Amino acid sequence: MRILICDDDTLMIEQLQRYIESYFKSNHLKCPQLDSFTCGESLLADQEEKDIVFLDIEMPGMNGIYVGNELKKANKNVLIFVITSYSEYLDDAMRFDVFRYLSKPLDKQRLFRNMKDALICYNSITAKIPVETKQGVYSLLTSQIIAIEAQGRKVIVHTTLQDFNSIHTMDHWLKQLPENSFFQTHRSFIVNFEHVVDFDHSTIHLSDQQITAYLTRRKYSAFKNAYLLYLESMR
Repeated sequence: MRILICDDDTLMIEQLQRYIESYFKSNHLKCPQLDSFTCGESLLADQEEKDIVFLDIEMPGMNGIYVGNELKKANKNVLIFVITSYSEYLDDAMRFDVFRYLSKPLDKQRLFRNMKDALICYNSITAKIPVETKQGVYSLLTSQIIAIEAQGRKVIVHTTLQDFNSIHTMDHWLKQLPENSFFQTHRSFIVNFEHVVDFDHSTIHLSDQQITAYLTRRKYSAFKNAYLLYLESMR
């Protein structure tokens, strides 16, 4: 993992670095690579992976709104914390799917809570899982899995790449998939919240409505609550 800080205020950079290092130390975790930039131009010129970015809005040259949009174009999974003293930028920041909005001066405990959420989200996005078929074993990101479907004796793993015929049962997949991102909506379906387009009391449309999963009425409320909780954790 790589965490980046972009702010024209070097004191803010130093404070954020201390807080981030303190968070990982207090949770007995190894601190990831931390890099800092004092302008948007240098951040965008950086060619390495960007996993979590703390981004100031008001900077000379490129402002944070422009930089945030460019980061999302390059990698839709990058988690961006917007940091500013000016709340009027909130609407613009939300347009590029900002992960969290932090105001100055920084509240250390609020930052810690949001870092915990960011790590959960990051692990969900980057976690890989083996899909074993009769032809071989394929390693996929959990975010690439749209749904697991049982069709008679077959168990099909629908992914953003292609469909795979798994040699494992639905029970196996229930144990393997992260509970915060997946839900068994019917005995024949396990769906990934990330790919839900819409749903009613009996069906769920997934991945631009190319796949439809069944939703049993008795599970509707539990599914709705779990899905809303998932959306809240992604905000």
